[in-house]
Amino acid sequence: MSDPISRRKLLSRLGAAGAGALLGTKVIAADQESPRISTGRALTVAGRSSELSVTFVNSQTLRLTLLPILDDGRTQPLEDSLVLVKHDWPEAAVKIRSAQEPQTISWGKLCISVSSHPLALSVKGPDGKVIQRVDIAADNGTVSFSGGDLPIFGLGEGGRQFDRRGAIYPFRHGQGGPQFAQLGGRVPVPWLVGANGSAWFFHQPYGSFDLTSSPGRFEPLTQPHALPLDLFLVVADHPPAAFVEYAKLTGYPHMPPIWALGYQQSHRTLASREEIMAELKTFREKKLPCDLLIYLGTGFCPSGWNTGHGSFTFNDHVFPDPKVMIQEMHEQNFKIALHVVIQQKDLHGSVHDTGPAAEDKDDVANYWATHLSVFLDGVDGWWPDEGDWLSPDACLVRNRMYWEGPQMERPNVRPYALHRNGNAGMQRYGWLWSGDIESTWETLTAQVQVGINTSLSGMPFWGTDTGGFVTTPELTGELYVRWFQFSAFCPLFRSHGRTWKLRLPWGWNTGDYGPKEISGYRGNAGLPDPKELHNPEVEPVCRKYLDLRYRLMPYLYTVVREAHDTGLPIMRAVWLHYPDDPKAAARGDQYLWGRDILVAPVTEKGAASRQLYLPLGSWYDFWTEEQVEGGREVNRKVDLATMPLYVRAGAILPLGPVKQYTTEKIEEPVTITVYPGANGEFVLYEDDGITFDYEKGQFSRIRFIWDDHARRLTLILLEGSRWAGNGQRKFVVRMARKAGQHKVTFNGKTKVIRL
Repeated sequence: MSDPISRRKLLSRLGAAGAGALLGTKVIAADQESPRISTGRALTVAGRSSELSVTFVNSQTLRLTLLPILDDGRTQPLEDSLVLVKHDWPEAAVKIRSAQEPQTISWGKLCISVSSHPLALSVKGPDGKVIQRVDIAADNGTVSFSGGDLPIFGLGEGGRQFDRRGAIYPFRHGQGGPQFAQLGGRVPVPWLVGANGSAWFFHQPYGSFDLTSSPGRFEPLTQPHALPLDLFLVVADHPPAAFVEYAKLTGYPHMPPIWALGYQQSHRTLASREEIMAELKTFREKKLPCDLLIYLGTGFCPSGWNTGHGSFTFNDHVFPDPKVMIQEMHEQNFKIALHVVIQQKDLHGSVHDTGPAAEDKDDVANYWATHLSVFLDGVDGWWPDEGDWLSPDACLVRNRMYWEGPQMERPNVRPYALHRNGNAGMQRYGWLWSGDIESTWETLTAQVQVGINTSLSGMPFWGTDTGGFVTTPELTGELYVRWFQFSAFCPLFRSHGRTWKLRLPWGWNTGDYGPKEISGYRGNAGLPDPKELHNPEVEPVCRKYLDLRYRLMPYLYTVVREAHDTGLPIMRAVWLHYPDDPKAAARGDQYLWGRDILVAPVTEKGAASRQLYLPLGSWYDFWTEEQVEGGREVNRKVDLATMPLYVRAGAILPLGPVKQYTTEKIEEPVTITVYPGANGEFVLYEDDGITFDYEKGQFSRIRFIWDDHARRLTLILLEGSRWAGNGQRKFVVRMARKAGQHKVTFNGKTKVIRL
């Protein structure tokens, strides 16, 4: 893994360069003072005189904007949007207000052809072949775009999976729609990315996507709102670069607290204070790692943390002394998050609003103020639910509130919020879960694909209700285990659902359902066979994957920092790193965890084996370290405790000691395993995991470089690192499939180890 900071600085410098100087752009203009072409018949779209402008944002992103012309000859400006991060946009390379002959513009090595009648733009490669083409219908503003023959991904959460072609995607968010029980909630994001790295981001207006045929179509919600049109086209040098471009437009993912990457245990109906505190004790006595406890509010269950929907008053039946209880939880190194149901029908503004604006009940300054009494009791995070009726813009305002509000009280503590709804740009502020899905094998299968596409939509912090939300008779210890294994390799590792005690790692061997919570519920709701409540196999497997999640935390936290720096997802479609492999592009049932680990969830009941595809190159079975050649299908035998994991040759994988919570201080060194067969590199990132001090340079990066031919591992402290760790770090270095290990003390000076 190369240094993400260096890549980002380079891209930033490129983006800051003038479009003409960087790209050799030839501006098509009627005169030297203005790039506007104004002769011929007026350009009219959706019944309005319009101006088309083409702007080269940088060497890989082009902006196509269509604005109505006002009576005074000026163009209607684009409204400010929270979706886009603020930029000093370059001047347009060309503007067109009237019908013209097709014009040609140089864009680096590419060629742009602009036609005003019909209104169209095409991007051609050096060989003259069309890479992308966009056509805008003059009568209604419908946009047609070429998707090619390769799969298309993105478009947010929910809807038909895995390849997005073949379906219609309305820009509607919330819980519902076809196959909701399996696919979960919808959070539409108007970002599409092709398996070749080409991508489209429809900033304005909102509309639906019709991918049932080629070319694809984008239809504005209603004709009066067809304009302004603001569209970004990305032609990336390689697929990962497309996600850098998306992040530069809509914002880089936030850096979450490290404890949010640990295991999260969710609760529903609560019996008493004693029950709540006993559960904490059980986690620690059983040595089952856990970082966060989440409590549902009263309303969706008869006895939750508060007194009802919209309430910020603790339920004194179960939280009689909330401040004391939260302090006791903190003393046992648990964080606490509370479920909140919004009552407002709209949200706008900022938490920093004051005066009359802040008195408006729909202003987020007013709404955030209602949270303060509970927050000041020591709550660490939030679970904002409901709000399907909010507009996409209001959803993003809400996402931002839970990021900026907590910082007003705790300015140097990273916030946490798990959202149900959002919009493009929400990656800057919070997490997302897939909604009230059913506990079935079909749902588990679908959620793997949902997770990959959500990640490809610029939202890296995603997960499911482990075990499914709506309990069905299909829920068994086996299904829960397989889901738990998958969740251990989702950014959000959280168990939640009705009949919630079956979502505890030890809940399948108590002989008791606990609160059933399925009476009168929709769909296939029902209870598992009572025989399933005496299954001693579940807890040991859960422990195995909890321990593995925490051992892999040095790797995962580094990948999270890479997401923060580059926009790359954590769950990565296999084609992202193997773009020339058509079989990789077709696999939606497996994914890469960062760059180095291939994950193949088991989603078939009673499976004795798992068919998976390994891309070209050598791979190692994580569990056995058997070396396997890729470029082919592999049939991996499995038992209940095994989900296939493979590590690519050239990977350098850090594994820490087992911890009971992410910030636990343990003296055992991190083990560095080198997987030979190719040269490799990994940059281990570390900071305090809690504060924003990393923004001030309080972090370290250690680069591990593997020379496969020389069997040599080099450790380098990267420039900019502020060395922490009492002047030295201890590692155990080993090579896969080889006996023996090396104890290494690294003091910040370059060190070479021969294996």
